[in-house]
Amino acid sequence: MSVKTIKIGNAGGYWGDDPSALERQVNGGRLDYITMDFLAEITMSIMQKQQSRDPEAGYAKDFIGMLKPILKKIVADKTTIITNAGGINPKSCANAIMNLGKELGVEPKISIVYGDDIIGDIDEVMKKGASFQNMETGEEFNSVKDKIEAANIYFGAAPVVEALKDNPDIIITGRVTDTGITMAAMVHEFGWSLDDWDKLAHGIVAGHIMECGTQATGGNFTDWEKVESFDNVGFPIVEVSETGEFTVTKHEGTGGLVSVDTVREQLFYEMGHPGAYITPDVIADFTTIHLEQQSPGRVRVSGVKGYAPTPLYKVSMAYEDGFKAQGSIIISGPNARAKAETFAKIFWNRCGTDYLETSTEYVGWNACQRSLVKRDDGNEILLRLGVRAEDEKTIRKFAKLIPSLILSGPPGVAVLGGVPRPQKVVSYWPALLSKDICHPYIAKFENGQLVDEKMVTNTATGNFVPDDQATTVAVKANASIEDVIAEQKPNWVLLSELCLGRSGDKGDMCNIGVMARDQASYDYLKTYLTAQRVKNFFQELCQGTVTRYELPNMLGFNFLLDSALGGGGTKTLRLDAQGKTFAQALLAQRVPKP
Repeated sequence: MSVKTIKIGNAGGYWGDDPSALERQVNGGRLDYITMDFLAEITMSIMQKQQSRDPEAGYAKDFIGMLKPILKKIVADKTTIITNAGGINPKSCANAIMNLGKELGVEPKISIVYGDDIIGDIDEVMKKGASFQNMETGEEFNSVKDKIEAANIYFGAAPVVEALKDNPDIIITGRVTDTGITMAAMVHEFGWSLDDWDKLAHGIVAGHIMECGTQATGGNFTDWEKVESFDNVGFPIVEVSETGEFTVTKHEGTGGLVSVDTVREQLFYEMGHPGAYITPDVIADFTTIHLEQQSPGRVRVSGVKGYAPTPLYKVSMAYEDGFKAQGSIIISGPNARAKAETFAKIFWNRCGTDYLETSTEYVGWNACQRSLVKRDDGNEILLRLGVRAEDEKTIRKFAKLIPSLILSGPPGVAVLGGVPRPQKVVSYWPALLSKDICHPYIAKFENGQLVDEKMVTNTATGNFVPDDQATTVAVKANASIEDVIAEQKPNWVLLSELCLGRSGDKGDMCNIGVMARDQASYDYLKTYLTAQRVKNFFQELCQGTVTRYELPNMLGFNFLLDSALGGGGTKTLRLDAQGKTFAQALLAQRVPKP
């Protein structure tokens, strides 16, 4: 008996991704579904600000332009697009699509998923029992309640599955999880039960591989030299069977690379606890994933175990948290580093350091990776100075003094811009909310109105606790930077010879995935690359604990570095706001040759 399969493609991993990706996915070959992810924590607050200026705004307007070349084709081919481009205003997004359809002479069927935006209902939700305590720090919500600018619940696949029953051409959602928009298509097509945990876990893993677009097909790949072409990089496609197993691939004739290693790297990206990848629909155990290279450009994924989800939703909030500003000057050689350090000393002596936080970075020498860099100088250095303060007035003195450096220090300075402008800081506040308190809604969008509105409930929950074999080290490193560097003898080997790496952010926590190149390297790194050693390496950047998880099924380790990003992507003064360079810094370290 034949096994039913469907093809799901991804055409965007973030707001600002390749604007031609959707057209290329549609024209590259027949797909049943295409998913697109536009949302991140900071995106929601940006959209809230946009809607405050224009009631019809608050969604990813770029999506409408992407639809224009292919809207007729997807309607004719019965390819369904599922996207969270609706942001905080799915209805306006749907209306814009309908207007585009009128312009093109086509009438797409649109459904929307909403109810995640609770910015106007916080008091009411709290009356029902929500505390909104910070899930990472334990801080009480009252300290930021009056500053909240955005508040969105992470809904899962369940409402999207319900919306698919009306066979729409496009589903526009608000804050549905990146993985949920992919898994929903599988549940709908195969009729999976919403408590078939192993199948759902396969769907979540497929969604996780797909959610960042070309990061799974050669983008950001450690062994980037193995990618024959970065021209027309193919966005990922999963061919899923009704058993849950699936194959990762891309359209033929496209650039990029699909291999076990490119897929491994994406799986480790923002993984968190590998034994408990938590979503609103299911908890997936990444330590059970099996990868197999079927043929060039095709990787089979199977064996994923799943467990019942928690009774809680995650709520992503953003709040006003003061102001920041950054300014730069370019300093040329010879002796660029010495000049830059002199300029920094001159500046801070003039400006003072009476701020919540100050930052000095030498771009071209060690801005992203600090003492982990083994270079003494650069021919040009961009001196990047930054401050953070509670009020805008405090920032102005800093801003005015940046241009004054140009004529009052060592020679060889090139002008870069003028007086830097203060920016409002928007900080991240993650919280938890009982699923009994708030529910998602779905509706069809017809003639500018919501039709057949329906509340969706999904009450299946469990109390799964993963086997915790993690190693966590204390806040303080037990070696000085000088000791760490002195340890790296010239006759040792680069860590990159033994493993791959991928890093990214979760708030103020940086995740570094390390994947051994073979079993012997994994066995060696299991002993050598401890949480303590990683803490020693990153002690300038990581102010909190380091936790190591082992994934022998993928010959890898996942390191979580707490308090490592200067407060998180929206708050930090660092150039590398999201820890994207951390893995490269780690791979550049020398280790004793096995």
